[in-house]
Amino acid sequence: MNNPPQKLGKDFTNFEISGRGFLLGQLRVPGDKSISHRAIMLGAISEGTTEIEGFLEGEDSLATLRAFRAMGVQIEGPHNGRVTIQGVGLYGLQAPTEPLDLGNSGTSMRLMAGLLAGQSFDSVLVGDASLSRRPMRRVIDPLSKMGAIIEATAQGTAPLRIRGNPNLQGIDYLSPVASAQVKSAILFAGLYATGETSVSEPAPSRDHTERMLSGFGYSIKHEGRKVSLVGRGELRATRIEVPADISSAAFFLVGASICPGSELVLEHVGINPTRIGILHILEAMGASIEIRNKRIVGGEPVAEIFVRYAPLHGIVVRPEWVPLAIDEFPAIFVAAACAEGETRVTDAAELRVKESDRIQAMADGLRTLGIEATPLPDGMVVQGGVFSEGTIDSHGDHRIAMAFTMAGLRAQGPLQISDCANVNTSFPGFAELVKVVANGSYTVENISFRQKQEK
Repeated sequence: MNNPPQKLGKDFTNFEISGRGFLLGQLRVPGDKSISHRAIMLGAISEGTTEIEGFLEGEDSLATLRAFRAMGVQIEGPHNGRVTIQGVGLYGLQAPTEPLDLGNSGTSMRLMAGLLAGQSFDSVLVGDASLSRRPMRRVIDPLSKMGAIIEATAQGTAPLRIRGNPNLQGIDYLSPVASAQVKSAILFAGLYATGETSVSEPAPSRDHTERMLSGFGYSIKHEGRKVSLVGRGELRATRIEVPADISSAAFFLVGASICPGSELVLEHVGINPTRIGILHILEAMGASIEIRNKRIVGGEPVAEIFVRYAPLHGIVVRPEWVPLAIDEFPAIFVAAACAEGETRVTDAAELRVKESDRIQAMADGLRTLGIEATPLPDGMVVQGGVFSEGTIDSHGDHRIAMAFTMAGLRAQGPLQISDCANVNTSFPGFAELVKVVANGSYTVENISFRQKQEK
């Protein structure tokens, strides 16, 4: 295949928040992104028809959906979160005629690298400028031990050129980091490998892949922090109901916790034990959070979360909570900035290789707003204070943009956040939902929120 061009450029979508106020009401955030990705991938290679409810219609998840359509999978939808997939079986994918463009989605690229490594055809994975800077050696190296042939740039980044090898061999891999993406990429390659494939981690990471494989009828073995499967089995189509994404709910959890007068109910939120670090951390800081109506839906635990304003205090974040909240730290840093005293986060070096360097980006933004924030190689020390007005560069990172939107509710004056277009990768309709609970039919105290497009 020819060298694909990298996507460049910047979409100048800015958020502006002025005034102070609170969040009040009841809402349901969009479906879980991690589960939506995996539902498309496993539904595509299963036998039979898979039906999905609550699919996240964000740009990242849609990139995964389009990639499997490009490999010959018939997919209907999404229509109001409903997707129907006609599975082609483990060996039914077809060679794509051009590079698979995964936009901003690191999850798509890393998991699909594993899934495509064992095919009988070659493929190329590309992404936007941000994704093209993110490290891929963490999946390339273990996959290579299985016999995968994956070429990356000299920096170990996309585009990834995958030479399909249907003769992969299972491995017993000890991962140096707790990473659901690394674990999932290896397990997906293991589906195509001879023998048993195992992954052991130093700490728990998200287990959506293991849960969903079981839901598709595939045998998974657990031994402590080691998960194993035997390759070349069969996945059977199923029905999946995607819960609301706790990573998206996190911004509203923080917003309600830091704004006096707030009372918010977040509906049908996924509370998978490997994802609730945000709850542990906020509760340790003194947040008022109540979990109601716990239940299991489609193999995943869900609940309603009731949160109201409470004075927060600084803490030292426990290392075991970090991998359970790795995507939520931009919001957590905002909570820390509103807490009395000092909050210290370490063991979170992974934040430096997300869509942006989230440690530096958040430290820079907090300091712009008058908060004392000291970046560390693997975390940050934040001293609680008062937000001034200011202008924040989100660096095209959806979670940075949404975190500072919540900071704007506590700022002393107008707050502008630039380069926010990528919010739609994980949370389509975020701006509108903020308006509903902060400036809609509910009680409002002097808040305006608007989204403006600059050409």
